Parts: sequence; C-alpha cells; structure tokens
Amino acid sequence: MAKLKPHLPHMEENCTIVDSSFGDYVSIGRGSRLVNVDMGDYSYCDRYADMANAVIGKFANIASSSRIGATDHPLNGASLHHFMYRSNDYWDDAERDADFFAHRASRTAHIGHDTWIGHGAMVKPEITIGHGAVVAAGALVTKDVPPYMIVAGVPAKPLRERQPKDISERLMALAWWDWSHEKIRASLDDFRKLPALEFLEKYGG
Repeated sequence: MAKLKPHLPHMEENCTIVDSSFGDYVSIGRGSRLVNVDMGDYSYCDRYADMANAVIGKFANIASSSRIGATDHPLNGASLHHFMYRSNDYWDDAERDADFFAHRASRTAHIGHDTWIGHGAMVKPEITIGHGAVVAAGALVTKDVPPYMIVAGVPAKPLRERQPKDISERLMALAWWDWSHEKIRASLDDFRKLPALEFLEKYGG
C-alpha cells in the first residue's frame, strides 16, 4: 500500500503547521515547522525543516534541518529585539505589531519544481530558486539561483550547471512535473534509466 496519498499530506510526529496548504502526495518530516507555506504536489521536507512565507513548487526535495524564508529582525531602529513586535508577550496592555508581521509575511521565498535543498541549507526571504536547481548542504542563499544551477557556500555561489542550458530549457518546456500521476507511473522506468537527453528525445521535449 502506497504511503503517500492525494489530498492528504503525510505528516510525521511533532510537526507545527500554521496557515499552510499542500498539494497531492506531500510528506512532512518529524519536528518540521511550516508557517504560511504553499507546498506543491509530490514535494517533501525531511525532519526538522523550518519554512516560513514560502511557495514551494512540485517535486521539491528539502533535506533535514534546512530553513527556507528565514525571518529577519528590524535593523534600523534603536533595538532589534522582538519585544517591539511581539509586545503582548511582555505587557498586558500592548498589542503585536500587525504591520511588522504583514511585511514579514509578504517577503515570499520561491522554490521551483524538481529542486533539491541540501541538509542545513538556508534560503533567505524574497529569494527565488529556479526549477531544477540544487542548493548544497550548509549553503546560505542570499541571491536568486538560476534554473538547473548547483550552488554552494556561505554565501552561496554557482558551482556548475546541473544540466547544459539547452537540455535544461527543453526540460522546462517539457514540464514533466505537470504530468498526471498515471503518466509519471507509466514513465517510471524511463525516469530511472534514461539520461536526460534520451528522456527528452523519447517524450518530445
């Protein structure tokens, strides 16, 4: 019996989920926290992932202890402490700073289809990770990552293309991530065995 189902994300124990939505065949690892996240079909995160204010594409592979949309503190005032915006935690007669939280929530990180975010990597707010890209373990991503690029380091910098540009463009045009569940199953052997170019030639990309 398949573990993952449409319309019902598989969640392991001790997850915190707030204002988030999920596509089909999604899996959330133990102890993960998701706040204001829209996660696409077939995407998953491993244990203790921490995501906020993010749109995650389809077939995203998010490793353990990674952080996406890591929130910032205000830097321009007299203090950067959260007593300024979580004020009701400290005083009965003070309210949370709704404008601050609305601004934070608007700074969306975007993770493309068929991406891989490595263990312990961090993606800052308002960053876009292109389709097919790879973020190496421990990387700190402060700039947008082009499609099918592999980045690593602190701050993250390009290492090499995952696929040559002509192939990556054809893969994006093919958009296999939009295929039906049944078509992907029927093509499973080819996904496993064929190099990208042969796969494209067979499926018209």
